Amino acid sequence: MENTVLYTIIVHSENFSGILNQIAAVFTRLQVNIESLNVSASSMKNVHKFTITCNTTAKNIEKILKQINKKMDVINASCYTDDEIFQSEIAMFKISTDEFQNWEDTSRLLRGYNTHIVEITPEYLVVEMAGSSDAINSLYGELDKIHCVRQFVRSGKVAVTASPLEQVSDLLSRRQERYKDRLQ
Repeated sequence: MENTVLYTIIVHSENFSGILNQIAAVFTRLQVNIESLNVSASSMKNVHKFTITCNTTAKNIEKILKQINKKMDVINASCYTDDEIFQSEIAMFKISTDEFQNWEDTSRLLRGYNTHIVEITPEYLVVEMAGSSDAINSLYGELDKIHCVRQFVRSGKVAVTASPLEQVSDLLSRRQERYKDRLQ
């Protein structure tokens, strides 16, 4: 049986409604679970960037990319492993103030994970952290040991490629040049 790997897929698409559903349907058809999903505007006007992570095989990832790239509104879909991208997540923890204050290493723990406090009330404090999945999981584990977490939420991964240029910029430039040539 083929090994599964955590892949990060970056999809650039035009900003039209329904494209997220079309992309998600590709994963559903191939029975591949999406681990995280982040959608945002990109550095290019009217182009959105989807950052999708999934554990799957190399064979499945080829199928996924092929099917996503066939979608009409998709400009480009590419796949990366962890060593080919820079990535981060954001997490927020709502922590019980009483239980947290009674623990003697509170301040050192938060500083050690490079967090910052967003809100403090008599009942709770909200702590925000940006970092790797492993670091976020580690902080959650530490806080869970002292039973002070009331709520926890994390974003999907955001990523940029390690290459100096975004591939989709070149792709769009070449498309625009071909379009201009056809008009002449």
